[in-house]
Amino acid sequence: MALANVLLLSQIAGHVLLFILSLCIVLPLSINVHQFCGHCLLFTTGKWREEDGMFDVNWASYGFCSFPLVTGVLLFIISVVQIYRYVRMKDEESFIALFVDVVLGIWMLAMSILSAIFITLGFIVWCDSMTERFPSCETSAGQNIIRGDTDKINTSSFYIEMGTTQFGAWGAFAISVGIGVIALLKLIHNHQVRNIKVSMYLERQRLVNQEQFEGRSSPPLTSGAASDSDQNK
Repeated sequence: MALANVLLLSQIAGHVLLFILSLCIVLPLSINVHQFCGHCLLFTTGKWREEDGMFDVNWASYGFCSFPLVTGVLLFIISVVQIYRYVRMKDEESFIALFVDVVLGIWMLAMSILSAIFITLGFIVWCDSMTERFPSCETSAGQNIIRGDTDKINTSSFYIEMGTTQFGAWGAFAISVGIGVIALLKLIHNHQVRNIKVSMYLERQRLVNQEQFEGRSSPPLTSGAASDSDQNK
């Protein structure tokens, strides 16, 4: 029970951290998409025009931003549900519930690492274009670099927003690994306890059957045998 309590507390703490990190993914990325007028910064490329020094942007697919956003929202929902479930838990979890936790842990791990890779590589592609003109990607934040029908694009805080999103995604991946390992340990522990209970039950049944067999194999003394025994004495 002590091990189970420690693992349960670890799961609660892990999902609390995952709750916070999911907000670090969703909020800054949503703000960035809004400031870029619905365009996705990730994997966006372009060329610098020589005549006016502006960036002729070639916007990437919005799916590169929608996938991390969906992942962050789902991680948020799962973490809230799991925290509520674990806090109110009184009875021992069933094998099916533990198995579902393991599957959820693997799913969160896969989704979070894919989102982290999309965000990191996509931001590198954008920064490579920015460093063609500016000494660093951070320096280009807030500069008037895009003109035309996208004049309303606000680039003032994209570097902080994407940095926070990267932190949230990689942090969610690390926490998901821990949550998945804890869920797997609980599943293994439950399986071992079940095997011990089954082994104890089978051993008890074997001892009971053995006692019954030995009781039947030694017949009771007859009256004649008892009198002969008394005479010999």
